[in-house]
Amino acid sequence: MNNSPLSDALALRATASAFDAQRGKLPVPADPHRSPDAVAVARQISELGKLITELGDEVLLRATNFAAAVEPAGEAASALGAVAHQLAFLNQTASLLDQPDARDAREAAVQVMEEALATADAALHDGANSLHSASATVSRPSVRLQAARSRSATIAPAPGSPPPGGTTAVAAPSDRIARGR
Repeated sequence: MNNSPLSDALALRATASAFDAQRGKLPVPADPHRSPDAVAVARQISELGKLITELGDEVLLRATNFAAAVEPAGEAASALGAVAHQLAFLNQTASLLDQPDARDAREAAVQVMEEALATADAALHDGANSLHSASATVSRPSVRLQAARSRSATIAPAPGSPPPGGTTAVAAPSDRIARGR
């Protein structure tokens, strides 16, 4: 295995993308095409479990950079577990819609499910952001990029500096007029 800064950065970005992909698959209660159902949530819990396993493997190899994403991944898995629990309750109480207590309990279950989905979304977002940040600190600009930056910084005049050999009193007003058009 290659533990270069580039390979670390690529692995961090790939894992961050996996977190983002999980966020994109979260059920949305108000969306009829992405409404929560037990099978979809169970499938997502399984996918998140695989992601957590991969994350654990990366932590073993590159502990410093991946460790920050472990807690958000666990939090997202826990929240999806709560969604699965509420979906099971809703399935079990579907025949009790005519009872006021059951209606209240079902409404509360929907509320809990919406909050859990928001928690999962926020946790996956936090995990992805921490991985993207770690990736940015691990991957330093290439030698060619650093050289190009240093050349452009020495050749280009600093903003607001007068052009070489020109007078600032005459050149400044015409520059402003030309830029304004």
